[in-house]
Amino acid sequence: MVDRMSNIDEVNVLASVAGWAWPSALQDIFKPRGVNLMVAQDSNEFVDIIEQRRIHTAIVDMDNENSNGLATIKLIRFDYPRLPCIMLKDKADDNVLVRALELDVFGVINKPVDMNILRGLLNRLFQKRYNSDIFA
Repeated sequence: MVDRMSNIDEVNVLASVAGWAWPSALQDIFKPRGVNLMVAQDSNEFVDIIEQRRIHTAIVDMDNENSNGLATIKLIRFDYPRLPCIMLKDKADDNVLVRALELDVFGVINKPVDMNILRGLLNRLFQKRYNSDIFA
């Protein structure tokens, strides 16, 4: 498999801030692979970071008390319609899944997040989108 990521200086993933050990758990997946984790406090910060850096995927917590997750994804889609997004939700019911499909979200993961499921989803995303096995 040809690794298109080899032409990229850095791999950046942008995630919602969380009141739990989320950033630390993500670093356990990202750091050994050389992936940079950036954390946004709210929708505006998501957009600001995306405007300043090349982001390869965004992980948006739909239950974030600092911002509305759906509004965040809608803002991202307005200027960056092809940026892969992953949604995290306490209870992903049919309504949430329909909205995710409407916003062309790559995947939805229930919380608490099983890091093996997240890694598997990131692996599929990076293989499909970037032809990279960085998360394998």
